[in-house]
Amino acid sequence: MSSDRPEELSLDTIAIHGDGDPDPSYGAVSAPIYQSSTFVFDSPEQGAARFAGREDGYIYTRMGNPTVDVLERNLALMEGGAAGLATASGMAAVTTTFLTFLSRGDHMVGTNGVYGPSRVVVERDFSRYGVEATFVDTSDLDQVEAAIRPETKLIFIETPANPTLKLTDIAGCAEIAHRHGLRLVADNTFMSPIFQRPLTLGADIVIHSMTKFIGGHTDVVAGMIVSKREEDHAKIRSVLHYFGGTIDPHQAWLVLRGLRTLPLRIRAGTRNAERLAEFLDGHPTVGRVHYRGWPDPPQYQSGRGPPDGPGALIAFELAGGYEAGKKVLSALKLMKVAVSLGGVETLIQHPASMTHAAMSADCRAAAGITDGLIRVSVGCEAYKDLEADMRQALETVRPEIAAPI
Repeated sequence: MSSDRPEELSLDTIAIHGDGDPDPSYGAVSAPIYQSSTFVFDSPEQGAARFAGREDGYIYTRMGNPTVDVLERNLALMEGGAAGLATASGMAAVTTTFLTFLSRGDHMVGTNGVYGPSRVVVERDFSRYGVEATFVDTSDLDQVEAAIRPETKLIFIETPANPTLKLTDIAGCAEIAHRHGLRLVADNTFMSPIFQRPLTLGADIVIHSMTKFIGGHTDVVAGMIVSKREEDHAKIRSVLHYFGGTIDPHQAWLVLRGLRTLPLRIRAGTRNAERLAEFLDGHPTVGRVHYRGWPDPPQYQSGRGPPDGPGALIAFELAGGYEAGKKVLSALKLMKVAVSLGGVETLIQHPASMTHAAMSADCRAAAGITDGLIRVSVGCEAYKDLEADMRQALETVRPEIAAPI
């Protein structure tokens, strides 16, 4: 790399070049796939030294791998963190973080509109081991403050929230967390470091489902945990390595391939999303449109973070509820009805019956996830084709049952 200080480079350049180190074996431009489960020691003494932590080097891929290391270094650099840990899935990143910092008798505060499984795993599974959680509207800092107990250990936010796209003031949450001696964990999946860097706004740990925008091609499942401080990284690494939710080197290579084009893809999707949101907002069959790109006084007064882009996610509501939503989704021809997001193709889904179905109806209602809510992850297709597809699908819903909400 031309610069010895990669932190001075733009994120677009770092996404392509990473930390600038060529492969040490043959100088390969693209990081090779080191598809090996174990690594040979030069001597018994070297093996003992590596297990004792006295010498750097590879032992066993669950505990470290050259391909995985490149990915971890690159994303940590982009997020402004001390170090990263790649995981087998986004949920592995979530559960590993919870396992590290939550014990019997502990309590956490979370965003009520968080990704469904991130909430369910705490309420259904961690609760069996004596961990309690309170989920609130974290866009209201007063609710965050009020939910904290003496036994609270961390605050977990997702901003924008999934699927309502409601924003949380990261800096404000960080101030509250640190005043109470807590860690702030932020899920940055929807924005990626191209549009938002929570660690620079005060968060202690950032997690990603790299399945989404970072991987970007709907062909790999992966996650990442980036810590601001080395001591937190060491704690999480120990838990990850023992519980075994680590990534495979081929997975890591696929994500690295996607990372190189992340800035191009997320900006292309955002341009399409901005236009599609305007189209939906003006259509007679659509009630309310949720999109981060539009000023909304309750959410945009503070804590918006770097104004680098609104992202490629849209949510909109049909007053006809789930039945109207089914008709629209069934009529689509180009957009694919599927969960997940962040790929080059446009995906559309119904959260209440899909990604957030495991949440109770009351919890969904409190989080603003109505039965008529539709989430769209806008891809990189030609915009005119996306609009034409959406237009013909919306025409299947009678305007009189989809009056503005």
